[in-house]
Amino acid sequence: MTAQYQVRAHFDAETMVVYQAYSPAVADPSLRAKRFVTPFSFNRMTWIKPSFLWLMHRSNWAQKPGQERILAVRITRAGWEEALSRAVLTTADPAAVGRAPVHVQWDPERSLRGAALNHYSIQVGIGRGLIRTFAEDWVVDLTDVTPQARKIAALRQGGRSAQARRLLPPERIYPVPRDFARNLLIDG
Repeated sequence: MTAQYQVRAHFDAETMVVYQAYSPAVADPSLRAKRFVTPFSFNRMTWIKPSFLWLMHRSNWAQKPGQERILAVRITRAGWEEALSRAVLTTADPAAVGRAPVHVQWDPERSLRGAALNHYSIQVGIGRGLIRTFAEDWVVDLTDVTPQARKIAALRQGGRSAQARRLLPPERIYPVPRDFARNLLIDG
């Protein structure tokens, strides 16, 4: 049986991949610079998601207006863990949420077809106080995975789910340090 709250991600010894969806106006200059640059907003919270399928559900496979480009954002594991160590659940006391530099929210994970599953996917909101640290120190690389997302979408729509599954990023359980995992509902 799958634990309800586990971080599943594509990661290696030093980095992990989170996903974000943007308009071409934000994605293109950032991809050229290999880091986030304006018009990326450094003045509002940005949400990062390690679940590719959850973001595909949220962006309607890169078809929602303003979410037509899917970026794989490779960040340091140290940055990810710093974010989690400073996070507060969005369901916590509103005053605590308002003061928190990082927010964590859990939403039902999604299947390839978009159906809600019985376990949850983490979203992490990096607040204004940490957004420059995220963009300048934690981000290692940006990759446009929009063509991959669209190919997977076409295969699944064409009834070729097995082929589509083979193109999904390899996500596995991320070993979140226990000292802050419990406060974020993460199963150990």
